[in-house]
Amino acid sequence: MKILLANKFYYRRGGDCIYMLNLEKLLKAYGHEVAVFAMDYPENLDTPWKKYFPKDMSKLMAFTRPFGDGEVKSKFSQLLNDFKPDVVHLNNIHTQLSPLIAKLAHEYGAKVVWTLHDSKLVCPCYTCMRDGKWCEECFTDKLAVVKHRCMPGSIPGAIVGYLEAKKWNCNILPKYVDLFLPPSKFMMDTCVKGGYSPEKFRVLCNFIDVTRLPPISQIPLIKGDYYAFLGRVSEMKGVRTLCKAAAQLNKKLIVIGGGELLPELKDTYRNCPHIEFKGQMQWEEFMPILQKAKFMVLSSECSENNPLTVIEAQSLGTPVLGANIGGIPELIEEGVSGMTFTSGDVEDLKDKILKMFEHHFDYEAIAKNAIERYSSEAYYEKLMKIYEKSF
Repeated sequence: MKILLANKFYYRRGGDCIYMLNLEKLLKAYGHEVAVFAMDYPENLDTPWKKYFPKDMSKLMAFTRPFGDGEVKSKFSQLLNDFKPDVVHLNNIHTQLSPLIAKLAHEYGAKVVWTLHDSKLVCPCYTCMRDGKWCEECFTDKLAVVKHRCMPGSIPGAIVGYLEAKKWNCNILPKYVDLFLPPSKFMMDTCVKGGYSPEKFRVLCNFIDVTRLPPISQIPLIKGDYYAFLGRVSEMKGVRTLCKAAAQLNKKLIVIGGGELLPELKDTYRNCPHIEFKGQMQWEEFMPILQKAKFMVLSSECSENNPLTVIEAQSLGTPVLGANIGGIPELIEEGVSGMTFTSGDVEDLKDKILKMFEHHFDYEAIAKNAIERYSSEAYYEKLMKIYEKSF
């Protein structure tokens, strides 16, 4: 089968990019021909398909490309004609590439599926969050993004977000997409609330490349006397709240990741012996730390979709303490593979951290169940049924 993968970036920038790179590897391992389409960006991995990539988006292009500019149209059309895909699998394409490519792929005659890594289909600013709280106002009134100036760039950015949402709406996009593939039921329900038909959705949880995992026999039966955070050090990830809680406990927290809050938090807690900031690390560097951690904490204060960090931790036999928000609770079996706490609540977080240290978890069983649930092989079988089915 010939499969064309599209995502705005082509390097390990975030969960959407990691997913697409892993999917490319998986599909090739099963003998499929795979092409990629992305924006020409300095950090991109090298690929023979880069000649088809539209150039990096300038500030001026931010006012035109979300609606589908001439370069995106011509280069993507050329790629369709040259590669002749059976399936076009979209990922994060808004703004830098635009949903125009869904329309072009559909008109070409390819099957079109779209993995949803965020709530952009129903929220112009991707998150359904405003002033730190869940917001559904744009579900019924797209002008709310202008009224509240939710987009970067204040009024100009908000106007572009409004016009983009009006152009690529719940009445238009389903005409060009055979199936939307949200990795969580939460994301599907969010889109349905925003006006999409549930018949156009199939929940397909993210996967992990099990070849990158150490053997289950190497899972430590006795974990280290610390817990870990893995992810972007930002307000949305709740790291400020986490550090407030950690500073009040006599338990070591290792924070793995970079982000805009890192310099501030390192300075604030420079004399706190319970918090260690590791900064940005690659898989080979943080994997042993995560595997030996008593548990991982995901302190998000935004409604995450299907966070890969939870899947990675559990696949290493490490239980997860996750914020009870978005799709996170779908990944955690209370008391078996972890626990949940009230997002943004320092006191509840402190209480659950202590309970996680006291609770007995079967680390080997956590790893086995996670690998069975999230393995690339299981994912591939489900994805092939979707690719091959007629709609």
